[in-house]
Amino acid sequence: MSSTDEKLTKSFYDRISHSYDLLADSNEHVAREKGLTALGIDEGEKVLEIGYGTGHSLVAMAVAAGTTGLIYGVDISDGMKKVSEKRVTEAGVADRVKLSVANTPPLPFKDHTFDVVSMSFTLELFPLETIPEVLQEIKRVLKPGGRLGVVSMALPKEGEKDSFLEKTYKWMHQHFPHIVDCQPINAAGFLNDAGFSINDEINLDIWSMPVAVLVGITPE
Repeated sequence: MSSTDEKLTKSFYDRISHSYDLLADSNEHVAREKGLTALGIDEGEKVLEIGYGTGHSLVAMAVAAGTTGLIYGVDISDGMKKVSEKRVTEAGVADRVKLSVANTPPLPFKDHTFDVVSMSFTLELFPLETIPEVLQEIKRVLKPGGRLGVVSMALPKEGEKDSFLEKTYKWMHQHFPHIVDCQPINAAGFLNDAGFSINDEINLDIWSMPVAVLVGITPE
């Protein structure tokens, strides 16, 4: 992603940060919650969320990790950070949540830092050619045997055709990428190519558009 694209993306999310839940989370929350359930975060784990948005998952992960766990977040938007800080404070878990604003990749963390990395409707925001680099950075910061949870817009299954809404969405992404910024991807294929073992895979849809919920494991 070029510096110009990054600035446009950052500006877009800063503008919609206070209305994002109304615009998108009402549709995304079911898949996001299924992703967290599949990850099964345990007491005391150290977790990173890439693209934490308005902070719903941060709160859920902080509760799951308990008082001995730590939740880190990195997002491109200062606006999202402000919204998330308010949410985790109101939930009483701010003492175990550490948020930062940065462009990714690279990730601003040391090797083998985290037990879990989570991405919900984030991986498909990256240009296709950048996704392998993102996944290699995630492998770097995960501990051996660590878990990566991905919830993403998916491609239709083999033999199935795009729905009308899916076709419209793809057209909008092609022509107005800073408004419709997600693109359906083969997330399982990207994870396999990056060396993750798929431990769990759930397929569902949002408004007739397929969504993949995946948990990948790094080599021991």
